[in-house]
Amino acid sequence: MRLRDIQRCRSDRGSTLIEFGLIALMFMIMLVSVVELSRMMLVFNTVANSARAGARYAIVHGADRTGAGVNGPSGPGNTTQVETVVQNFAKAGLLTTGNLTITVAYPNGNNNAGSPVTVTVSYPYDPLIPYFSMLSRTVASTTEGVITF
Repeated sequence: MRLRDIQRCRSDRGSTLIEFGLIALMFMIMLVSVVELSRMMLVFNTVANSARAGARYAIVHGADRTGAGVNGPSGPGNTTQVETVVQNFAKAGLLTTGNLTITVAYPNGNNNAGSPVTVTVSYPYDPLIPYFSMLSRTVASTTEGVITF
């Protein structure tokens, strides 16, 4: 009986190595997937927060604002400061600002107190690992606000 147990153990000798190889491969695919999806969520959150920061800037820099440049008003003909705020926020989130598409709209056509403002930001997401190319898409966020000053 003992001889048969020894022979059976010898025939199972390589199975542990094969099982480890299969499990390690599945674990690595799962780990890389979690990293890639987490990075995608980071990009989306950065885009959404950039749009919010731009809208916040626009709602407190309406027609009643005095000053010039950063302290001056922003409006339908002058959205460069809002776009700069969005780009600075996105740069802090490690996005390439050249790939951002920023749209600032004043639906009423003016920047008077009580008028709405809409800031839309979009960014093309490109996965780090080519295997996940099916995740390539444009993430976008729109924030609306009412000008207060």
